[in-house]
Amino acid sequence: MKNYTSSVPVDMTIARIEKVLAKFGATGVAKSYKSGEIDSLQFSIIEPMSGKGVIIHLPAKVVAVRMILAKGVRRPRGETRYSRSTEDRINDQAARTAWKIIQDWVEVQLSLIEMGQAEILQVFLPYVWNGEKTYYELAKEQK
Repeated sequence: MKNYTSSVPVDMTIARIEKVLAKFGATGVAKSYKSGEIDSLQFSIIEPMSGKGVIIHLPAKVVAVRMILAKGVRRPRGETRYSRSTEDRINDQAARTAWKIIQDWVEVQLSLIEMGQAEILQVFLPYVWNGEKTYYELAKEQK
């Protein structure tokens, strides 16, 4: 898994994402929290073809990353659970890794757009947000 050893704090990674989005023309960035931790970013950007603003919702699926990282951590013989300190380390690393992957992905997508290799909606369409669900979630419900 890419960035599985990242030591960059989540707050710093999110600040970097915000900076690249602002440089690219985002007109606003918001954060959503779950259990006191940032679980997604929303940003608004003007879609050039229509001239209308769209909101993009980017979740960081920390729990999914945590499950993968936990598989690589050994438990003491006979134990079915990790110690509290090991749980905390896995959770912290999962958050750092998930957000670092989001940062890399956003930077690559924006580079493709900048180079004329893709358009905004072409790369961000699954994440277009109506305030409740993404386009992908709606499409998935419709099958």
